[in-house]
Amino acid sequence: MATILCLETATTNCSVALSVNGSVIAFKEDQSPGYSHAEKLHPYIEEVLAIGEIDMDDLDAIAVSKGPGSYTGLRIGVSAAKGLCYVLDIPLISVPTLESMIITKDITADYKVPMLDARRMEVYSAVFDASNKRIRETRAEVLNDTSFADLLEKGRAVFLGNGVAKFQKIVNHPNAVFMPNAMPSAIDMAGIAERKYKISDTEDVAYFEPYYLKDFISG
Repeated sequence: MATILCLETATTNCSVALSVNGSVIAFKEDQSPGYSHAEKLHPYIEEVLAIGEIDMDDLDAIAVSKGPGSYTGLRIGVSAAKGLCYVLDIPLISVPTLESMIITKDITADYKVPMLDARRMEVYSAVFDASNKRIRETRAEVLNDTSFADLLEKGRAVFLGNGVAKFQKIVNHPNAVFMPNAMPSAIDMAGIAERKYKISDTEDVAYFEPYYLKDFISG
């Protein structure tokens, strides 16, 4: 039975969950539009441990959302996770952000397309089938009115995440369903983290870096 602390900071949602044997027993997050990770991540960690009545030393692993997503958010989350793993001498587990977004949600569709904002008309996205199998790799792509046209002709597709709002403005198709408020959350990470822990699919704490997907551009 693994006790895993899950950290999700890939978007503006600062989210922390505590899972035991793959089930979440404590959870805290802030979905306000501004970034609050620097101020709230560590207090949230303390709160969920207190709620779950788990001591820091009893943790078996730390799971962190690996990206893609916000550069600043990802770096804060990964830095916190690596620091805890180093101090506690426990494994670091990375969870693909886009995959975790679709795993626990009750979505009936031929295709599931998690989509995160990547500035201007660009998004990070991947495509999964009805059984949650990835059928297209993660990409950073600029949206236009023909984006995902082939997919929409094949069947019903659900687009979810904070990148959906810009896509919804330019695409009108009967097979398209939009869930713009479905944000990445630590509560969705527990199952993936537990599975990876069981097979020792962990990261090198010293060298692990977030999956930024593209170079940072300031301004």
